[in-house]
Amino acid sequence: MLRAKVFPSRVNSPQPFDPMVKPEPGTYALMLASSKAAPVRIGKLGTLQLQPGFYVYIGSAHGPGGLRARLGHHLAPASRPHWHIDYLRAHVAPEAVWYCYDRMSWEHQWAKCIGMLPGASIPLAGFGSSDCTCVSHLFFFRSRPSRMAFVRSLRALDHRHPPVRLYSTARRPR
Repeated sequence: MLRAKVFPSRVNSPQPFDPMVKPEPGTYALMLASSKAAPVRIGKLGTLQLQPGFYVYIGSAHGPGGLRARLGHHLAPASRPHWHIDYLRAHVAPEAVWYCYDRMSWEHQWAKCIGMLPGASIPLAGFGSSDCTCVSHLFFFRSRPSRMAFVRSLRALDHRHPPVRLYSTARRPR
């Protein structure tokens, strides 16, 4: 479990979680690992049946602080859950973040591409997608999904897509 001092929240500290990630708008995929099976209540949405494997949550950050602020929020334990992902984060470990900088939101295209990767399934309809027509912005994989296959899928969808970067939580300071 990540400690708050590793990834301070905006409420507890004005310091960003990592200066590598710029405070610019963009789209991200949060890769989360689970080693257990358990029911997890996701606010008013319902119950997700957590399974061992990998969860990928798709989101965008176009508000103040951009990707740096949003990822800082998602990678820190939530004292008061706000988004669906905040409820899940208490039960899974972040492994990596795939992201791109762009004023255009690629969130829905990313959800489409992630959902088409081999082994993808939707663990709870409506997760992270209550403000759009996507079935879900959360996907489950029994084994780690391929970032390269995801990038190829995005490029096939639109060759103008900006570069997809990798932030590994293994780089975090100890």
